Amino acid sequence: MPKMKTHRGAAKRLKVTGTGKISRSKAYKSHILEKKSRKRKRNLRQCGLVSAADMKRTKKLLPYV
Repeated sequence: MPKMKTHRGAAKRLKVTGTGKISRSKAYKSHILEKKSRKRKRNLRQCGLVSAADMKRTKKLLPYV
């Protein structure tokens, strides 16, 4: 059986933590930032985690990570 290919788009956007969870960046931080509060923009800088519901799909995209 041939090797599986890593989904390059997912590999650039997602990282695996030490405990095996998958971290991602948060959405809504690219434009129209003037009307968003300082607190909201600051919280969007921190990374989020992929939810348990999406974990199986995400692991398929990153077979060797």
